[in-house]
Amino acid sequence: MADDPAKIRPYRSADLEDLYRICLHTADNGQDASALFSDPMLPGHVFAAPYGIFEPSLAWVAEDSAGAAGYVLGALDTGVFEERLEHDWWPELRARYPDPGHVTAAVSELERFTLQALHQPFTTDPGLVNRYPSHLHIDLLPRLQGRGFGRRLIETLLAALRASGSAGVHLHVGRGNQRAAEFYRHVGLTELPTAGGARVFVMKLAEQTPQE
Repeated sequence: MADDPAKIRPYRSADLEDLYRICLHTADNGQDASALFSDPMLPGHVFAAPYGIFEPSLAWVAEDSAGAAGYVLGALDTGVFEERLEHDWWPELRARYPDPGHVTAAVSELERFTLQALHQPFTTDPGLVNRYPSHLHIDLLPRLQGRGFGRRLIETLLAALRASGSAGVHLHVGRGNQRAAEFYRHVGLTELPTAGGARVFVMKLAEQTPQE
C-alpha cells in the first residue's frame, strides 16, 4: 500500500458519506469504533459532518485508489461555528437521539459520551478562542498513516487559515490519546497547561492587532 498513489484534494459535497465512514473508523482514539455505536452515523453527526456542511472551504480529503481515507476539517471562527450548530444542526439531531440520561439500554461509554456532546455540546473557553479563534479535526485510516499525509493535511489547512486572516488555531485531544498528542507536537503545535479534561494544543498563525 505504501506505493499506492494518493493525493490530497479539496472536499466535495459528495464526500460527506466518507466523512461519516472515516469518523466511525477512527472514533475510538484513532481506532475503529464500529462495535461501540448502535447507530454508525452518530459519531459523524457530532464530530465530522458539520464541518463539511457549514465550512466546506476549510475541508480537505486524502484519497488513494481505494477511495477517501482521511480528512482535515476546520472552522475559521470557533465561536461563530458553535453558534451556527446550536441554531442549525443540533436541534434536529436532539429530536432524533435520546439524551444520555434517558438511555436505558446498555450502550458503550463512547456512545454515551457522544450523545452527551450532542445534547450538551462543549463550549470552547472564550479566552482560548480570543487567542486561537480557529480549530481543526484530522483523522486518517491506517493505510495512510505514517506516510506524511497527516502533516500535509495539517499544513494545507494552516495555509488556508493564514490566508483567511486567522490569528491562531487550537484543538482538543483526549487524555488517553497519546499517539495523537505526539503527532501534534511533531507538526509544530504547542500543548497548553490544563488542570484536567482534554489536552489543548495551539499554534499562533498571525500577530493580533490590539483592540481599541
